[in-house]
Amino acid sequence: MGLKIGITGGIGSGKTFICKLFEALGIPVYNADEEAKRLMNSDARIKEKLIEQFGEATYKEGRLDRAFLADMVFSDKEKLELLNSIVHPIVIQEAKDWAERQTTRYSLKEAALLFESGSYKDLDYTILVTAPMDIRIQRVIERDGATEQQVRERINKQLSDEEKLQLADFVIVNDGITPLLPQVWTLHQKFLK
Repeated sequence: MGLKIGITGGIGSGKTFICKLFEALGIPVYNADEEAKRLMNSDARIKEKLIEQFGEATYKEGRLDRAFLADMVFSDKEKLELLNSIVHPIVIQEAKDWAERQTTRYSLKEAALLFESGSYKDLDYTILVTAPMDIRIQRVIERDGATEQQVRERINKQLSDEEKLQLADFVIVNDGITPLLPQVWTLHQKFLK
């Protein structure tokens, strides 16, 4: 088992694109956000607790009703924390188990809430992907068809880049100007040593 590296960044920072660059170099990536979505539909423990806490309408025909749950939790900080307390521990354990099975010199764990969830404490290093706020907002509007107001609300629910910088070991600047490949390559070489 190699090094366990976390990679995070605020919504619209481009962390998923950066992960694809690492994957092109042969590095396995665990996408915690995608795995959380999968586990919310497949893990009996999560399903049972979500139904218990948020009601039968949380699932329609056995599938998570994401819109229903989002409406319930994103306007209520306590409910969002409750949701995270149900899902995060299982996803964090899954990520640990996955990392143990990797045979490369290092692997990446991509997670939007890497610092907020506390899972960064189990990793060897962390990478923060940053981008200017206006670029992040524009990317999310184009990607999700969201309004600027909706994007700003989502951004305000995450730790700021300034707070994340205090916890990150490395930074990749994804501002559309600074070349990405040299930044990724430099970190790749560092982690291979």
